[in-house]
Amino acid sequence: MINGIIIVSKEQEYTSHDVVAKMRGICRQKKIGHTGTLDPNATGVLPVCLGNATKLCDMLTDHDKEYIAEFELGKISDTLDIWGEVTVTDADVSLLTEETVKQVIYSMEGDQMQVPPMYSAKKIDGKKLYELARAGIEVERKAVPIHVSEMEILEMALPKVVIRVACSKGTYIRSICADIGEKLGCGAVMTALERTKAGMFLKENSYSLAQIQTLRDENRLEEIVIPVETCFEQYERILVKPFAEKMLKNGNELHYDMLTKIPTTEKCRICDAKGQFYGVFLAWNDKKTVKPWKMFLPEEG
Repeated sequence: MINGIIIVSKEQEYTSHDVVAKMRGICRQKKIGHTGTLDPNATGVLPVCLGNATKLCDMLTDHDKEYIAEFELGKISDTLDIWGEVTVTDADVSLLTEETVKQVIYSMEGDQMQVPPMYSAKKIDGKKLYELARAGIEVERKAVPIHVSEMEILEMALPKVVIRVACSKGTYIRSICADIGEKLGCGAVMTALERTKAGMFLKENSYSLAQIQTLRDENRLEEIVIPVETCFEQYERILVKPFAEKMLKNGNELHYDMLTKIPTTEKCRICDAKGQFYGVFLAWNDKKTVKPWKMFLPEEG
């Protein structure tokens, strides 16, 4: 069984679940999960967790993201993007100046409250919003806090604009594009979206499904698997002494005298005597033991 993370470059029209299904076939194992949904029409970085790395799925969705998005002014849509029911507005976009558009785009930086769009995978009372929307049902959604750390204009050829957005988790780029259009008084729909970064995972380290299949056929898949331990490199690394390996593998608390050094931080990476990573441990309040926080026992199959 493969244990670790592969950064998939998701193609358009694939759902995130489609990618997982494809990866199960390519990697020939069932234990696979993704870390944060991308809309079918969006492309880009989708970290996929394999084997014991599936324990990371929820953790990795918490990280900041970065996107490149294109939007077109002068249109509105029920889905806030070009793939919904699009209506051309009465506004004369030709009257807009580039300077005005720039000012509105940069005003989107910072903390704000955002209402999740109806056409989204967010659940309310166990139902996905897009399922309700397709049934013609609109429900009240509470605004949630988001943070846009950076907006950058990459191209501007009005009425189309391409922007780079660095933002917190749970941010809907479609909504940001629509809000820009609303502030300008002309409406806007997103016409393309690519995720270029998800936490520590970058576009330049991602692979298409076809490339991953080729590597599998060549028995080179391990070359692109990111070890689970990589996600915790900010924590101190400590090995256990040989006599304590059984305690480690059983997920027990470990006394300081079982470790090769005393932890200096609240959390630390614990490895066996040979350096095999087993998990992240918490230094207990008694300052004598560490206890498991997240265990990643090597899995076979």
